Amino acid sequence: MIRLLCLCVVLFCSVTTYAQDTVLVKRLADKFAKATFNSDFKTVLSLSYPPLVKLSGGRDTMEKIMQERTAELKGRGVMQFDGWVNAPGPFYKTGDQVHVLFPETVVMKMINGRYISHSYLLGISEDKGKTWTFMDVGNMPANVLQHLLPDLSSEMQIPPPTKPTFFPSQIQ
Repeated sequence: MIRLLCLCVVLFCSVTTYAQDTVLVKRLADKFAKATFNSDFKTVLSLSYPPLVKLSGGRDTMEKIMQERTAELKGRGVMQFDGWVNAPGPFYKTGDQVHVLFPETVVMKMINGRYISHSYLLGISEDKGKTWTFMDVGNMPANVLQHLLPDLSSEMQIPPPTKPTFFPSQIQ
């Protein structure tokens, strides 16, 4: 009977810890996404996976790249960016890291409607879920992802992003 009670306590504690980790990583993923959609590049950089920042040429270069891409999209008629991350998928422990994938919805508002696409945001923790960094992996080439995360679990399937679908504005 004591063994059963001990087992129940251990299971309850591990479920509680997992729930707290899910809440933390989801809150941080939301913060990362919101910062991305609001062109808050300082926050994006502070939550970005450090090896990605390094591969991009450092913080200043990565910020410049993000500014240029945003300006290019605005030059094509994008008036506003919006979106959200959905609930995280399963957690994968690989080597010294924990990975989790978030489906992400991206909305680009135009003068005559909006484009909606779906992509994926990857959360990476190097301290068993205490802190998290992120990177958008929807359009990331497989060889770059392999270079950045050589121990990425083969069980984690990252689907390709969807092509943007246009929804025209309703004229009343």
